[in-house]
Amino acid sequence: MPDFFQPLYVLSGLCVGFLVGMTGVGGGSLMTPLLILVFKVHPLSAVGTDLLYAAVTKSVGTIVHGRRGSVNWRVVLRLASGSIPGTLLTLALLHHFGSPSRDASRLITLSLGVALLVTAPSILFRRQLQDWSRHKAGRMSENTTHIVTVLFGLALGIMVSISSVGAGAIGMVVLLLLYPKLPTATIVGSDIAHAVPLTLIAGMGHWAMGDVNTLLLTSLLTGSIPGIVLGSLCVGRVSERIQRGVLATVLTVVGARLL
Repeated sequence: MPDFFQPLYVLSGLCVGFLVGMTGVGGGSLMTPLLILVFKVHPLSAVGTDLLYAAVTKSVGTIVHGRRGSVNWRVVLRLASGSIPGTLLTLALLHHFGSPSRDASRLITLSLGVALLVTAPSILFRRQLQDWSRHKAGRMSENTTHIVTVLFGLALGIMVSISSVGAGAIGMVVLLLLYPKLPTATIVGSDIAHAVPLTLIAGMGHWAMGDVNTLLLTSLLTGSIPGIVLGSLCVGRVSERIQRGVLATVLTVVGARLL
């Protein structure tokens, strides 16, 4: 595609923003594969651009949740203490591979495919996992929960920096398992708030390596901001079971296509 403002990019941002607003699924699960498979954007450029796209859009969500008091900053800090070092290490690895090398591109494509295949069942069985975690609440000590949260943050930092996928759907499921006593709104708010520094640092790292298309980013944001608003207004209009089933199927097919 030509490297200037594209209506199709705006439309893609609108559609993905709408789905994110309606379902809560992270944009990386949908936008990055779309850029790679449909628009033939280089994998490194797709990931880097999508990371900054996510940082901007989720900043808006963090402000809303923060004003509502639905962010647990202690959980956010625990996640960030693992994810930020993981992000920095991963960026150093990508820099070592060289950008845009064939090895780095293949690593990102494989990682993206695996991340989507992991994300799909986490979306499909989210309610069952949440119910299971509530029955197991209180069995894990506070110190153990703290350590596991940091370690998960480390893994999430690596995954998101390579593929831009995981901060949304996978992050939500793990937080539901680790903190079953927190209200769902707080889990969502904390997950979104943590994604901001994670995607911002990872995105800036990709920017420094020349892996961000600023005109593409602007086009995507032009569509995604009104899309998120429209999607939020449609929450509850479509059966949650249908939403989860369709999204899980799409992510499974796309993930398999990338492997």
